[in-house]
Amino acid sequence: MAGVKALVALSFSGAIGLTFLMLGCALEDYGVYWPLFVLIFHAVSPIPHFIAKRVTYDSDAASSACRELAYFFTTGIVVSAFGFPVILARVAVIKWGACGLVLAGNAVIFLTIQGFFLVFGREDDFGWDRW
Repeated sequence: MAGVKALVALSFSGAIGLTFLMLGCALEDYGVYWPLFVLIFHAVSPIPHFIAKRVTYDSDAASSACRELAYFFTTGIVVSAFGFPVILARVAVIKWGACGLVLAGNAVIFLTIQGFFLVFGREDDFGWDRW
Protein backbone atom coordinates (compact mmCIF):
# COMPACT_ATOMS: atom_id res chain seq x y z
CA MET A 1 0.00 0.00 0.00
CA ALA A 2 2.93 2.31 0.61
CA GLY A 3 3.98 1.97 -3.03
CA VAL A 4 0.55 3.09 -4.20
CA LYS A 5 0.64 6.13 -1.92
CA ALA A 6 4.09 7.04 -3.18
CA LEU A 7 2.96 6.64 -6.78
CA VAL A 8 -0.07 8.88 -6.19
CA ALA A 9 2.07 11.51 -4.45
CA LEU A 10 4.63 11.47 -7.26
CA SER A 11 1.98 11.78 -9.96
CA PHE A 12 0.35 14.65 -8.07
CA SER A 13 3.64 16.51 -7.72
CA GLY A 14 4.43 15.90 -11.40
CA ALA A 15 1.05 17.36 -12.33
CA ILE A 16 1.75 20.42 -10.15
CA GLY A 17 5.11 20.92 -11.88
CA LEU A 18 3.59 20.64 -15.34
CA THR A 19 0.87 23.07 -14.29
CA PHE A 20 3.51 25.64 -13.34
CA LEU A 21 5.22 25.08 -16.67
CA MET A 22 2.01 25.47 -18.65
CA LEU A 23 1.03 28.57 -16.67
CA GLY A 24 4.38 30.10 -17.58
CA CYS A 25 3.54 29.55 -21.24
CA ALA A 26 -0.21 29.92 -21.62
CA LEU A 27 -1.24 32.82 -19.41
CA GLU A 28 -2.55 35.74 -21.42
CA ASP A 29 0.20 38.09 -20.23
CA TYR A 30 2.94 35.68 -21.35
CA GLY A 31 1.56 33.77 -24.34
CA VAL A 32 4.90 32.45 -25.62
CA TYR A 33 5.48 28.73 -25.76
CA TRP A 34 9.28 28.65 -26.04
CA PRO A 35 9.69 27.48 -22.41
CA LEU A 36 8.08 24.16 -23.35
CA PHE A 37 11.47 23.12 -24.70
CA VAL A 38 12.49 22.34 -21.10
CA LEU A 39 10.33 19.22 -21.45
CA ILE A 40 13.18 17.82 -23.54
CA PHE A 41 15.51 18.27 -20.56
CA HIS A 42 12.96 16.58 -18.29
CA ALA A 43 12.73 13.58 -20.61
CA VAL A 44 16.50 13.29 -21.13
CA SER A 45 17.63 13.76 -17.52
CA PRO A 46 17.10 10.16 -16.29
CA ILE A 47 18.78 8.56 -19.32
CA PRO A 48 22.41 8.78 -18.03
CA HIS A 49 21.32 7.14 -14.78
CA PHE A 50 19.59 4.31 -16.65
CA ILE A 51 22.64 3.72 -18.83
CA ALA A 52 25.02 3.74 -15.85
CA LYS A 53 22.79 1.39 -13.89
CA ARG A 54 22.70 -1.00 -16.83
CA VAL A 55 26.44 -0.88 -17.54
CA THR A 56 27.88 -1.07 -14.01
CA TYR A 57 27.75 -4.49 -12.46
CA ASP A 58 29.70 -3.85 -9.29
CA SER A 59 27.00 -2.85 -6.83
CA ASP A 60 29.39 -3.34 -3.90
CA ALA A 61 31.62 -0.42 -4.90
CA ALA A 62 30.84 2.96 -3.38
CA SER A 63 31.21 4.66 -6.75
CA SER A 64 32.45 3.91 -10.21
CA ALA A 65 33.68 6.04 -13.08
CA CYS A 66 30.60 5.27 -15.15
CA ARG A 67 28.25 6.24 -12.35
CA GLU A 68 30.16 9.45 -11.67
CA LEU A 69 30.06 10.34 -15.36
CA ALA A 70 26.30 9.74 -15.35
CA TYR A 71 25.95 12.09 -12.36
CA PHE A 72 28.01 14.69 -14.24
CA PHE A 73 25.84 14.48 -17.38
CA THR A 74 22.65 14.54 -15.33
CA THR A 75 23.85 17.62 -13.47
CA GLY A 76 24.62 19.33 -16.77
CA ILE A 77 21.15 18.53 -18.09
CA VAL A 78 19.45 19.83 -14.93
CA VAL A 79 21.51 23.03 -14.89
CA SER A 80 20.68 23.55 -18.57
CA ALA A 81 16.99 23.14 -17.80
CA PHE A 82 17.23 25.88 -15.18
CA GLY A 83 19.40 28.11 -17.34
CA PHE A 84 17.30 27.94 -20.50
CA PRO A 85 14.34 29.99 -19.19
CA VAL A 86 16.71 32.51 -17.60
CA ILE A 87 18.45 33.03 -20.93
CA LEU A 88 15.09 33.38 -22.68
CA ALA A 89 14.02 36.00 -20.15
CA ARG A 90 17.35 37.81 -20.36
CA VAL A 91 17.06 38.26 -24.14
CA ALA A 92 13.41 39.32 -23.71
CA VAL A 93 11.87 36.36 -25.53
CA ILE A 94 9.73 35.61 -22.45
CA LYS A 95 8.82 37.76 -19.47
CA TRP A 96 10.42 37.34 -16.06
CA GLY A 97 7.13 36.20 -14.53
CA ALA A 98 6.97 33.35 -17.03
CA CYS A 99 10.58 32.57 -16.20
CA GLY A 100 9.71 32.31 -12.51
CA LEU A 101 6.81 29.97 -13.20
CA VAL A 102 8.96 27.78 -15.43
CA LEU A 103 11.73 27.67 -12.81
CA ALA A 104 9.18 26.67 -10.15
CA GLY A 105 7.88 23.97 -12.47
CA ASN A 106 11.43 22.76 -13.11
CA ALA A 107 12.13 22.49 -9.40
CA VAL A 108 8.95 20.51 -8.75
CA ILE A 109 9.43 18.19 -11.74
CA PHE A 110 13.09 17.45 -11.00
CA LEU A 111 12.25 16.80 -7.34
CA THR A 112 9.54 14.44 -8.57
CA ILE A 113 12.06 12.60 -10.75
CA GLN A 114 14.46 12.36 -7.82
CA GLY A 115 11.64 11.11 -5.59
CA PHE A 116 10.82 8.43 -8.15
CA PHE A 117 14.40 7.17 -8.08
CA LEU A 118 14.47 7.25 -4.28
CA VAL A 119 11.20 5.37 -3.90
CA PHE A 120 11.36 2.90 -6.78
CA GLY A 121 15.10 2.73 -7.49
CA ARG A 122 16.02 0.59 -4.50
CA GLU A 123 17.40 -2.85 -5.12
CA ASP A 124 15.28 -5.71 -3.91
CA ASP A 125 16.56 -8.02 -1.20
CA PHE A 126 15.63 -10.94 -3.39
CA GLY A 127 18.46 -12.39 -5.38
CA TRP A 128 19.21 -15.65 -7.11
CA ASP A 129 22.55 -15.95 -5.38
CA ARG A 130 20.83 -16.53 -2.02
CA TRP A 131 19.33 -19.84 -3.16
